[in-house]
Amino acid sequence: MAYYGDTDAQETQEWQDAFDSVLKHMGTDRAAFLLEKLYQQAIAKHVPIQRLNTPYVNTIPVEEQTTMPGDRDMERRIRALIRWNALAMVLRANKTGDDLGGHLASFASSATLYDVGFNHFFRANSENFGGDMIYYQGHCAPGIYARSFLEGRLTEEQLGNFRREVNGNGLPSYPHPYLMPDYWQFPTVSMGLGPIMSIYQAHIQKYLMNRGLIKEEDRKVWAYLGDGEMDEPESLGAISLAGREKLDNLIWVVNCNLQRLDGPVRGNGKIIQELESIFRGAGWRVIKVVWGRQWDTLLDKDTSGALKACMEEAVDGDYQRYQVKGGAYTREHFFGKYPEAAELVKNLSDDDIDALNRGGHDPYKVHAAYTAASKSNGQPTVILAKTVKGYGLSDEIEAVNKTHQIKKMQLESLKYFRNRFNLPFNDEQLEELPFYRPSENSPEMKYLKAHRESLGGYLPARRKDSVALPIPELSVFDAVLKGSGGKEQSTTMVSVRLISALLKEKALKNHVVPIVPDEARTFGLEGMFRQLGIYAAHGQHYIPEDQEQLMNYREAKDGHMLQEGINEAGAMSAWAALATSYSTNNLPMIPMYMYYSMFGFQRIGDIAWAAGDAQAQGFLFGATAGRTTLNGEGLQHQDGHSHLLASTIPNCVAYDPCFGYELAVIMHDGLKRMYAEQERVFYYLTVMNENYEHPEMPQGAEEGIKRGMYLLQEDEKATVQLLGSGVILREVIKAAKILREEYQIHANVWSVTSFNELARDGMVCDEYNRLHPTTDETKESWVSQKLRATNGIVLSATDHMRAYSEQIRAYLPDNRPYVTLGTDGFGRSDTRANLRSYFGVDAAHIVVATLKKLADEGEVDNRLVKDAISSFELDTDRPVAWAPQAHPEVQAVAAYEEQSGEEN
Repeated sequence: MAYYGDTDAQETQEWQDAFDSVLKHMGTDRAAFLLEKLYQQAIAKHVPIQRLNTPYVNTIPVEEQTTMPGDRDMERRIRALIRWNALAMVLRANKTGDDLGGHLASFASSATLYDVGFNHFFRANSENFGGDMIYYQGHCAPGIYARSFLEGRLTEEQLGNFRREVNGNGLPSYPHPYLMPDYWQFPTVSMGLGPIMSIYQAHIQKYLMNRGLIKEEDRKVWAYLGDGEMDEPESLGAISLAGREKLDNLIWVVNCNLQRLDGPVRGNGKIIQELESIFRGAGWRVIKVVWGRQWDTLLDKDTSGALKACMEEAVDGDYQRYQVKGGAYTREHFFGKYPEAAELVKNLSDDDIDALNRGGHDPYKVHAAYTAASKSNGQPTVILAKTVKGYGLSDEIEAVNKTHQIKKMQLESLKYFRNRFNLPFNDEQLEELPFYRPSENSPEMKYLKAHRESLGGYLPARRKDSVALPIPELSVFDAVLKGSGGKEQSTTMVSVRLISALLKEKALKNHVVPIVPDEARTFGLEGMFRQLGIYAAHGQHYIPEDQEQLMNYREAKDGHMLQEGINEAGAMSAWAALATSYSTNNLPMIPMYMYYSMFGFQRIGDIAWAAGDAQAQGFLFGATAGRTTLNGEGLQHQDGHSHLLASTIPNCVAYDPCFGYELAVIMHDGLKRMYAEQERVFYYLTVMNENYEHPEMPQGAEEGIKRGMYLLQEDEKATVQLLGSGVILREVIKAAKILREEYQIHANVWSVTSFNELARDGMVCDEYNRLHPTTDETKESWVSQKLRATNGIVLSATDHMRAYSEQIRAYLPDNRPYVTLGTDGFGRSDTRANLRSYFGVDAAHIVVATLKKLADEGEVDNRLVKDAISSFELDTDRPVAWAPQAHPEVQAVAAYEEQSGEEN
């Protein structure tokens, strides 16, 4: 290889010859050793070198390129039809002025990348093979639909209803398994989630194989990503896991069209070179597909290295401009930089130069890269394929900064597209934007279907139903249902006991997977280290320092427990992969992920939303929950709003139980709904770190626990209804006792296990009644059913924001007066007693709030409220917990003005 501007080409050649000699006679190990020592010496001598990048050319040289099978002309014709139908689908969706949107440019740039995969590599699920798993780039959905239309899997009506889903028979904008449960496998359009979730999918596939739960079939996880998408923290944040665990079942294809939504990804640099360095450093195999085969002859003639120098020195902003400006401009500004490079293209016309294609548009180069990637070598593989955004759409659209937003095309642009791809439409037909599918007996259809049949069937495809699991009776949790026997324990510890009970069930043991980030000891799960073993892809190659202890730290290749490090996004992605294993593997798993509740939905809410879209099923435990329960940790640890965030995910069923028997009933009901009845929901349970005694389950409480509310303590003289959830239920119980003994006011105490479920039930009833105005049968919410036979005001107190319990106000019977107490505002460190007083959710504040509401209703005198405030020594002038705090100097001025009566 020649290097342009080399001051001593002969010496360079001698070094290269010497290295080749070492390789030939001593082997790769010796060559690697020498390079390592030279590199260390260079670093020691402060020589500035870049070790991780290779030249800006294709990784696979021409002489090593595999022969591509099949009929290239046929595949080009099929690809042209797919391009057209994808284009027509988006243009028709925006033709009537409805402006439904859609994307043209992303699929236009990646059509060849997908086409080669569909024709030669993507293997479908069959009786004898589990199938490859493919994460499609979200903005490319029209192209995937267009192929399925050609295959006869989607109808013309469906394509015409792209982004029109309300009335049925439409197609969603992006890959959404929730909306197409037989078609899309994974939701990917929230950028960055496809990358991290595909890594953990590959990780979980290896985990299941190493545990012997699924067989080794050389299934691949393919993920199609955008180069701009790689700037998302989730995109690159977990690649070291893939390299460390040698996930050779993972293949990423990064479509490097050099543009993000508004402009260049790296206008001043090279995104392919940048990503190559990052991935090599993380232990990935990198395959660059930069140049199409039209460049091969030029590169072969580049004996001076001038062309390669031009390639190295141009930045992505330059390449984008070359594409827009055409052959003459490229001749002058790219090849014209060095005389030797200009000489290489002197016999080429400007059109010839314009036709020099990028590697991602060359099926031969793409096929060679896919072939290499499919051969496992103990590394994950990333293919960096250079393309043109908006490729083929028209000269006015290709590579321009605004191409991502273009959703309409003029007739002249359509003519350009038709002519470029040899489509069978005249000018009049073009204006109608017809969908086109050849006859079933056409060579194109026969070729298309034959190739998919040879690969096991059609894709995308998703398994919707799975085998059911045998769920034991509720009695499996008898030890918890009978109470704690006078012992104090937290609901976090109760949840550990429940998980342990399931792990003893022979039919369920292998399916239950405890997951933690890096806080097993915090949650009392360290006993599982030795019992189950922590999954480690390569086993344990050291003796842990606590080897002699009963609960020592044990890693194992077949380890059962997942400890994903200080990495909530990774742990949640692993949970999601297991939670959808019923679909990907026909193997239902019961992932139980326990984490600090504050670091859940707030931190990884987008992944939780994607899990809902993917119809995940499993348990999330928001441990150390509550804004006043986790007393010493402070503002960034104390959660008082995760239930509100959970309520935004339609198929997330969330509970905030106080007592162990409540948690047991909820978990058992979740197991039945998800794994016996196969209802596609997942459960979020908040559990606390406060120790207290747990009573036995009251008779008849089970239904109310599941519905979200039941009567815990009944007083026949009750004129007040007190509602509590989580640990604050215990403050409500105390308040009821104080009201009865000191103020002769009797109250019923209700345990509310889920305000979210009560609110959803109320909304369902409202919706039904509104749309069935003439029916004799009306639906009544569970809240109304339970409270209608009672008297008096209603008050609720929780360890969460007031909005959590405010959700049920509309469903109280007879416009019953309702007071909500909660923990709005930032958390802070102090004792639980002080925090509950500060936020106004302790027994004293519950009593005062009850008395004040009774006074408002004319049932007691306000002096009684004032006396209660004095008796409890409540600070009536304390700052409001949720109000923004003024700067101290502002407060001082305000205080001065109040005292002096002067204006500032």
